[in-house]
Amino acid sequence: MTASTAANATRSRLLDTALKLFCEHGVEGTSLQMIADELGVTKAAVYYYFKTKDEIAEAVAAPTLHELEQIIEAARTKPSRAAQIDHALSGFVALIVRQRLLLGLYNSDPGIRRVVNRSFAAPRGEDLRTRMRTVLAGDNPGLGDAITVHVVFTGLAIAGGAPEYASVDDDTLRHHLLAVGRRLLGELRPKRR
Repeated sequence: MTASTAANATRSRLLDTALKLFCEHGVEGTSLQMIADELGVTKAAVYYYFKTKDEIAEAVAAPTLHELEQIIEAARTKPSRAAQIDHALSGFVALIVRQRLLLGLYNSDPGIRRVVNRSFAAPRGEDLRTRMRTVLAGDNPGLGDAITVHVVFTGLAIAGGAPEYASVDDDTLRHHLLAVGRRLLGELRPKRR
C-alpha cells in the first residue's frame, strides 16, 4: 500500500467515524478528541487532515453534494423536460436511499445543516437548489410550481432520512419515494397538445 493510498484510507475512516459520532452526539457535541479516540489516534493525527470540525463536516457532506450536482447537470442534458424530470427525480431518490444516515443527520442537527446550506450556496452562478428547481419546473416557474419543487426536494430528503423508516429496505424506500415524487411532480410535466 502506497503512502497516498494509506492516507486516503485513513481520511476515509476519519470521515466515516466523524459521521457516526455526529449522528450520535450532533456536530456541536462531537469534539476532535472524540473522533481521535474513536479512531485510536492522537488529536494531532486528526489535525493532519482537518483543522476544524466544520472542515470535517464539509468533507462528510461534500461527496453527496457533488453527486447531486452531477445528477442535476446530467438531467439538464436530456432532450425533453419529461426526461429531465425523470432523470433528476430518480437520481435524487437513489442518492437519498444511499445517504440515509447523512440525511437523518441533516434533518436533525443544526451544525451539519449550517455547513451543508453554506455548501449549497454557489460562489458563482446558480446554487444547487436553484438549479434543481430549474430542471424540475423550468426557467421561470410560477409560485405554485416553485413551492411544489421545494416540497418535493425537501420532503423526499426528510422522509428518506427519517428514523421511523430506517428499517425499511432500500428497494421499498426507493419505490415509495419515487411514487410520491412522481405524483407531486406530475403537474410540472409539460402537457401534450
